[in-house]
Amino acid sequence: MQPAKPARKSLQHRTISSAVAEELRRRIVDGEFKSGFQLRQDALAAEFGVSRIPVREALMQLEAEGLVKIHPHRGAIVSELSTEEIGELFDLRALLEPRLLKASAPRLTQADYTRLHEILQEYASELKAMHIGRWGELNTEFHMVLYQHARQPRSLSIVANLLQESDRHTRLQLSLTQGMERAASEHAELLKLCTEGKITAACALLTTHIEDAGKSLRSYLEEHRKTGAEK
Repeated sequence: MQPAKPARKSLQHRTISSAVAEELRRRIVDGEFKSGFQLRQDALAAEFGVSRIPVREALMQLEAEGLVKIHPHRGAIVSELSTEEIGELFDLRALLEPRLLKASAPRLTQADYTRLHEILQEYASELKAMHIGRWGELNTEFHMVLYQHARQPRSLSIVANLLQESDRHTRLQLSLTQGMERAASEHAELLKLCTEGKITAACALLTTHIEDAGKSLRSYLEEHRKTGAEK
């Protein structure tokens, strides 16, 4: 029987590529790597102290997530923010998340509400400190805690992916359109409605919350590009 070295080697490559992908994802989402920035495999391999193979695998993973585009002659480029893509992401969220909230809210426990209040308090602290990197993470956790008892695992998995994909857009929407205070206020009202058992009103607010965030970001980007084109 042959030893399982190839399998271990394959697993090691996947582990390394996952770590590289996670760090590159963080830099893109945090805005360190702007849209159009070229990600050179040789430079990244040297920086991380790895071969080009796990770097290439990491870039392919980021391409699947929509964060990177790989061109035959230019290599990997950080993706431009597409208003069409943003529209699709937020439209899907507005369709699925209220359904999950409607199913999950009646099953939220006191421990869940305690955690939700803690998230809002932490968000307020990070807002004052202008720690942009935490806004998207806290936003995602807040939404996922609200939906966790929906007993709809496939829909929950889809929404988790949508939240991850829209994280970069969400942070931009919050920072570029001055939406931080509004998001905090709407989250607090959403939590209040759930606590009071006003689930229908909570779902309506959630739909508006998501739709308005998408519209706000799209409007900003369209105006920004229009202004840039006129210069």
